[in-house]
Amino acid sequence: MLWVLALAGLAVLAHTAPFQFLLDITRTTVWRMPAGNPPTVYLTFDDGPNPTATPQLLDVLRRHRVRATFFVIDKHLTLETAPIVRRAFEEGHTVGLHSHTRALMFYHPVWVATTLQEAAARMEVMTGHAPCRIFRPHGGNRSVPMLMGASRAGYRVVGWGWMLWDFNWFRKRTPESLVPRLVRRASPGDILVMHDGHHEDPRSDRQYTIDTVEALIPRLRDKGFRFGTMCEP
Repeated sequence: MLWVLALAGLAVLAHTAPFQFLLDITRTTVWRMPAGNPPTVYLTFDDGPNPTATPQLLDVLRRHRVRATFFVIDKHLTLETAPIVRRAFEEGHTVGLHSHTRALMFYHPVWVATTLQEAAARMEVMTGHAPCRIFRPHGGNRSVPMLMGASRAGYRVVGWGWMLWDFNWFRKRTPESLVPRLVRRASPGDILVMHDGHHEDPRSDRQYTIDTVEALIPRLRDKGFRFGTMCEP
């Protein structure tokens, strides 16, 4: 029973970052960024592009003159959504790769590397821009073969800071519940993660993210933070 509980605990910690496994000493993984001067935080968004939510989110970021990082799911990149991703590139945001499934944890390293390389090549063809060599696995779940494959392809695996996510403990996600926690816990160098899409539904309602970011940016600026991207130009 103790072994079962221990394994269950490790499974939870595997994606609730920044739990550091021994395998993370490869430095393939990134859980924090440089603190910066002035102090810097890093807004990141997963599971897009979303035909409705992502353009609205880009509007918010442009209005506040903030650059962020988008982790894009390859299967959500279509003829309809490619212009949205192109816009993200051209407005100075960083774009990286994301996965919609935990299956990559069980791939051979060569397959992981090939999957990332093929997704990157496809993005470059469809948008005219190559992604930054960063990858965020679904749910943050990682394995030794995955990290070996990412390293083989020249990619860093990116996580996020403890309690700096938009999971709201099975309660409705609202700006009123998310913003105070994110502002309270953010510190220089922290990576925050929210969702402009969904790993299964590319058109999911993500109004809560748009409203949260609208309210969050001024609050973080009031604390003296600037906003960086995972791959600065």
